[in-house]
Amino acid sequence: QLNVIIRSSLQNLREKIDQLKDLLLRAVSTHQITQLEGDRRQNLVDDLLTRQKQLQASYKNEGTEPDVIRSSLMTGGVKRGVTNPWLLEESEETRGLGFDDLRQQQRRIIEEQDAGLDALSSIISRQKQMGQEIGNELDEQN
Repeated sequence: QLNVIIRSSLQNLREKIDQLKDLLLRAVSTHQITQLEGDRRQNLVDDLLTRQKQLQASYKNEGTEPDVIRSSLMTGGVKRGVTNPWLLEESEETRGLGFDDLRQQQRRIIEEQDAGLDALSSIISRQKQMGQEIGNELDEQN
């Protein structure tokens, strides 16, 4: 019975992490939070996902040293010291996606960035126009 409770709790944890990821993606894409805050929260979600995987491995006794995994969970986890980006694992967002899916996701991200740049461009052109009008008024007053 304890095994059933642990398995269901681990599954529930995984579902909650997936919900967090979806909500975070929605919040960033609708500009409810800044990109910097989105990145910070994504790092926290990634840490949760890592700990969930460690718990899953500890439950299944997959690790060669389960005591190390358990102690790292209790002390805040193992800190990442990897500096080479090619040595990092593929993110959950792209894992399992095919080439066409990755291209589609990349296009969507680029479209979102283009929309943001268009908005920024219109703001800057409006400020330029205001600056020119102020300059013209100063010339006229002088």
